[in-house]
Amino acid sequence: MAEQIYTKRGPVKQNYGWKEELQNRIESAEALLAALPWLPDSPVFRRLYKSADEFVQTTGALASGFRFSVTPYYLALANRFNPFCPILLQVLPQSLELVDPVFARPDPLAEEQHQAVPGLTHRYPDRVLWYLSHNCAVYCRFCMRKRKVSQADSAPTKEQRQLALQYISSNPQIKEVILSGGDPLSLSDSSLNEILAELRAIPHLSSLRIHTRMPVTLPARITTEFGEMLRKHFPVTLVTHFNHAVEITPEAANAVKTLRMNGVLVLNQTVLLKHVNDSLSAQEDLLLGLLRIGVKPYYLHQCDEVRGVSHFRASTETGLQILAGLQGRNPGIAIPKYVLDLPGGGGKIPLENDYRVQDADGDPVYRNFRGHLFKTSGDLE
Repeated sequence: MAEQIYTKRGPVKQNYGWKEELQNRIESAEALLAALPWLPDSPVFRRLYKSADEFVQTTGALASGFRFSVTPYYLALANRFNPFCPILLQVLPQSLELVDPVFARPDPLAEEQHQAVPGLTHRYPDRVLWYLSHNCAVYCRFCMRKRKVSQADSAPTKEQRQLALQYISSNPQIKEVILSGGDPLSLSDSSLNEILAELRAIPHLSSLRIHTRMPVTLPARITTEFGEMLRKHFPVTLVTHFNHAVEITPEAANAVKTLRMNGVLVLNQTVLLKHVNDSLSAQEDLLLGLLRIGVKPYYLHQCDEVRGVSHFRASTETGLQILAGLQGRNPGIAIPKYVLDLPGGGGKIPLENDYRVQDADGDPVYRNFRGHLFKTSGDLE
């Protein structure tokens, strides 16, 4: 059952419009403590902080580089009794972000290095990533773009958007444009409609993809009007970001249904996060839950090596064990590709278990999901 959330305007309404909820986000440690009076006594809080004062000081110290913000809707999913509450772990600033003993780079994927024009990263030959907004409904503490997300001066100007469109239009090797941020859905329907229309008019583009976490953190953003606008630009792929089964709510399911009924292909990319979803049971619940609401699991990401997030990093061995556990036990369409985005701008590579082994004679045999070995008739030339 969702907690009652209190804000400076009183108890959260049940029927917020998405713009009103964005305006009413909780954006400071003090506001969060007021919204959740039980928080300092919760096991997750006591495990992370010595006191409420430490929490306030930590959040304040981090604010200049990466602000704190959470929607009342998403915060209401928190579980006060769970010492590893997946909602609170994703949004609460921690002192480990101030001094990271492992990860040192603010931009490990070298996105800025591969900028063709401001805000447009061209790393792969056939696709570009277009940074449209600095704003998100919720600022996730593991964010791979925390170097600039939440900072108003990182938002692209109208002139920079025109430069990006000109670059895309003049480079026919580009087949796909990925709209990202921040969260592009923090823009208005009219702005997104204009951008999509301009992209759809470029003949060499085969794919338009939108990356957003709003179906998870602010499902009210997925309005009927928004869905109908996307249908005008068919086909559009929307990639969202569920990390835990508790995020699959009736509201989120309705948002996905609105998208699907308007012809939008909805995929999900999950980040493997220590203490949040780094177990076979957590991943199985999440992936099957996504399948039930019409979302195709797409990627399971190894957490990027961003400065300040190493406490979220689960081992690749853990990820491979989860992947092996899902094989043969989950429907094939509910098994994502496990990927690592190489630091330094090397791009994504799949992390896969090897089911091809050798018998005592050195001949190839194959291990199935139960660990049993099978031999084929051999490879044909």
